[in-house]
Amino acid sequence: MTFNKTPSANIPPIPIRSAAAVPVWKTITVGNFANSFALINALDAAGCSIGDSAGEILARPAFTLSAKKIDVQLFLVSAAELGFQDDTASLADIYARAQQLGFGLATAEVAPQLRLQYFEQPIGEFLIIGMEPIKTWKGEPVILNVANGGAGLIIIGQDGSAHAQISVACRFLFVRPTEAVFVHGLR
Repeated sequence: MTFNKTPSANIPPIPIRSAAAVPVWKTITVGNFANSFALINALDAAGCSIGDSAGEILARPAFTLSAKKIDVQLFLVSAAELGFQDDTASLADIYARAQQLGFGLATAEVAPQLRLQYFEQPIGEFLIIGMEPIKTWKGEPVILNVANGGAGLIIIGQDGSAHAQISVACRFLFVRPTEAVFVHGLR
């Protein structure tokens, strides 16, 4: 297995006026797996962990995979870079501002694909996938994070409700609306 060199996500914050001014952070490929079982097996074979709520999301019918291979450009921005100045902002407000600036929401497939294509993630880095939440079996909306908390590479879930308060220091991965994986809105 070879590791690709990817710039660290630890870049100094800059005010964002438009998504067009933000450079691509990383390009990944989606559509590499025939089904979610093959994807989960690849994560396991690579030694990547899956948290409980993330595992539930990957098993839900709403979690879909691209039918063909597509390169997806990811853009890394913090909620603070989107213009939020308080300590926290609601997920709905963060998504609305990101879309206003020209970013789009990614499909949930981006999380496990990024996990498999970003082995050099620094310890302590947690990246929230800007995505449409997927509901658990109990009906709780969840969004996914690709993380390295020090105990290894993992995908975890977090509260994906519109009113969930997110620290403005948190960093999100978005796509351009022209990407084939664009999803509209927050339910």
